[in-house]
Amino acid sequence: MAVQVYIPALLRRLAKDQAALACEASTVRGLLATLAGQFPGLEERLSDPEGRLRVFVNLFVNGEDIRCLEGLDTPLNDGDEVVLASSSAGG
Repeated sequence: MAVQVYIPALLRRLAKDQAALACEASTVRGLLATLAGQFPGLEERLSDPEGRLRVFVNLFVNGEDIRCLEGLDTPLNDGDEVVLASSSAGG
């Protein structure tokens, strides 16, 4: 299933400077695996060594935070929009 993935500016250099791209995946977990295969270095920024989404990474499917859905097992449908967002802090 083709989904549109939007990459935040902080991660674009790892995604060959692409702001958006189309990917085939049926779940968020599958999407992350596809991205990791296409863009070495991206996986370490998004997932911890156990494969869990890092706490400072937010992932939205059609505007809904996956943490409020089915997490990494959230299903994806053709035409869905997935937004990767990195939290930032400062003071």
